[in-house]
Amino acid sequence: MKPHYEVVVVGSGYGGSIAASRLSRAGMGVCLLEKGKEFTPGTFPNNIKEAKKEMQFNKKSLQIGKQNGLYDFVLGDDISVFKGCGLGGTSLVNANVSIEADPRVFEDKIWPEELRNDIGAINEGIERARKMLRPNPYPEGRDGYPELAKTRAMRISAKALKREFRMLDINVNFSSGKNNVGVYQPRCKSCGDCVTGCNLGAKNTTHMTYLPDSFNHGAEIFVETGVHHVEKVNGHWKIFFTAYSTDRDKFDAPLMSITADNVILSAGALGSTEILMRSKKYGLEVSEMLGKRFSGNGDFLAFGYNNDMPINGIGRPNSFSGAEIDEIGPCITSVIDTRKESSLEDGMTIEEGSIPSPIKDLMTPALFAFSRLTGRDTDRGFKDFIREKWREVTSFFRGPYWGSVKHTQVYLVMANDDGMGSMHLGKSDEAVIEWKDVGRQKIFEKISEQLHEVSRALGGRYVRNPTWSKLMNFDLMTVHPLGGCVMGDTAKQGVVNHKGQVYNGTEGSKVYKSLYVMDGAVFSRSVGTNPLLTISGISERNIALMIEDNHREVSYEFPQIPDDQFDDLDLKPGVQFTETMTGYFLMGETDDYDKGYSLGKESDSPFEFTLTIQVDDIEDFIIDKQHEAAMIGTMTAPALSSKPLMAFNGIFNLFVDDANREGCKKMLYKADLISEEEKAYRFEGYKEIFDDKGFDVWQDTTTLFIDVYEAEKLIGKGKLKIKVMDFKKQLTTMTALNTNTKAEGLKAQAKFGKFFAGNVYDSYC
Repeated sequence: MKPHYEVVVVGSGYGGSIAASRLSRAGMGVCLLEKGKEFTPGTFPNNIKEAKKEMQFNKKSLQIGKQNGLYDFVLGDDISVFKGCGLGGTSLVNANVSIEADPRVFEDKIWPEELRNDIGAINEGIERARKMLRPNPYPEGRDGYPELAKTRAMRISAKALKREFRMLDINVNFSSGKNNVGVYQPRCKSCGDCVTGCNLGAKNTTHMTYLPDSFNHGAEIFVETGVHHVEKVNGHWKIFFTAYSTDRDKFDAPLMSITADNVILSAGALGSTEILMRSKKYGLEVSEMLGKRFSGNGDFLAFGYNNDMPINGIGRPNSFSGAEIDEIGPCITSVIDTRKESSLEDGMTIEEGSIPSPIKDLMTPALFAFSRLTGRDTDRGFKDFIREKWREVTSFFRGPYWGSVKHTQVYLVMANDDGMGSMHLGKSDEAVIEWKDVGRQKIFEKISEQLHEVSRALGGRYVRNPTWSKLMNFDLMTVHPLGGCVMGDTAKQGVVNHKGQVYNGTEGSKVYKSLYVMDGAVFSRSVGTNPLLTISGISERNIALMIEDNHREVSYEFPQIPDDQFDDLDLKPGVQFTETMTGYFLMGETDDYDKGYSLGKESDSPFEFTLTIQVDDIEDFIIDKQHEAAMIGTMTAPALSSKPLMAFNGIFNLFVDDANREGCKKMLYKADLISEEEKAYRFEGYKEIFDDKGFDVWQDTTTLFIDVYEAEKLIGKGKLKIKVMDFKKQLTTMTALNTNTKAEGLKAQAKFGKFFAGNVYDSYC
């Protein structure tokens, strides 16, 4: 990681990945920071045990699970949010439906006038997004893809309701081959596991499209890097972040940071809003509209349980029948669309869905319980009663691929809520959602009645989302959170202008020209259908305007990508650990380390660092005589700066021979330091491993002699030591890198441990 970039993009969903792709194509130096991990095909959870490890639940200051788990649940009192956290954002775990918003959505004067008058540019942006995401309908009856039972059921429901039915464009690949950015993708096998992560690689997420395109054009991408807040410092933006994979929190280490000329917040409706709210707490002047006009996009979940016809709505990670193409289908394939024949407020899109296989074993007892709590049978008769009971018994004994669960349709509905939710910072600086009685809005009752009729056509038992009940205060769950940093003509109406630039202050039209929000957070209202294509279209438009404002040009053509473009990304097993050392340092002392330490202690001049050392390839590390690893972190030295300094370009050498002293080995530390005041320093340190008289192995391996330079001039010396408690913590930070199994990880750690112990033994025994 470099200390400074032309552009830092925060988040990798549709907004962030589009920004990274287009800006890097325009020749700008781009760094993208993503809070989550990178999941490649085959590494997504495949069962409930694996899925639990990737679940995080956040309710106000209570946090359960990994802070950057893939499945991110934010629980509110009246409405909760599910979103994705990984390289690719929510595109990793959504149903990848590309559908345009009703044109009437943009006639609402709640949007900025300049945006309403520029719909053509949004449409151009949508077309550019289509070329990258390549949406197309499920090819039923062609290329080995059968008609799906759940799609057939939707046709029957639409016909009974006399409503429009059609197949949907979805961002799924149905033919194998290298895509237009050089990534090989196999064709979809219709397993139904889209929303827990496509382990095949057939889903056209941003991880398969925009992000490799940005990489192809020079963007640098860092994962497990969660941005906390931004500050304007010395004419630049300073981005403060947590490196989740380093265990720095075990040492209460300060936040890390980099600077940028431009910042684009694309962490989603909750993430971007949360970052701006924390930034406001740290002094950034923003609109009082921050956190206002949050929308759940009218999302509503329900089931048609135990229908008279099979649905096959439970995903299967491996083809159940042994066929290349399974009979489940992608998560969503079709829609009953009522928007054209309704007012904007009453229109809705009703889509079928599938339950992913990792949670399949929960569905039989859950659907049985839900059907008793909130279910309404849509048909009667003794014979029907017997058949339904028999299907339920079959599911209990044979599992979710038979009986009542096999006959269950999942309904996902989007409509237009009033968008009057809000967010504020909680005790732990987390986003807290407030929206009293949101589930009691009339639109949700209309949705429920419509779904009852849809279920009636199939002879099933209509089952509402169990949280949408009087007992549960009609709570809702949304997978399409919007708003929080809404657009407006001035700071009185919005947080950002029509370009996504953040307003500077609480009124007027003055903006921070180089601070943007570019994702669903800027939406001034719900869109009544899946929003990914609309988010992409507006992001494409706004990033084009940013490129124009920076006097750059961008080409949207796809260059020829070498066949071996990604071959060198086959990473080797490595290890990583984080180390904290504390001591004292004296400015002006250039001769004696002990003197620098003792006088530094007397004059209260402490020095401390927390550094993460990363060995990318353990085999090469051991073979290489320099035993070199990368190093990054923070250093605290009040004599140099009142705030922590960032350590960049760090190099760590373990057990290298001392050319001037036979039998002596050294551990070397070198790094560039950047202060808050943008002063540059050079840090060098060494531990001396030599068998003197007495038992000195602990002292040798835990004492670091340090030199600090400014412009090649030595300006001070000192010593740092490892405290016993910090050493114990350091041992717990040792982790394997680039391994797929626990056994591979243990093997890599064992190799490092053997190398370390062997050198200690050779030196002292």
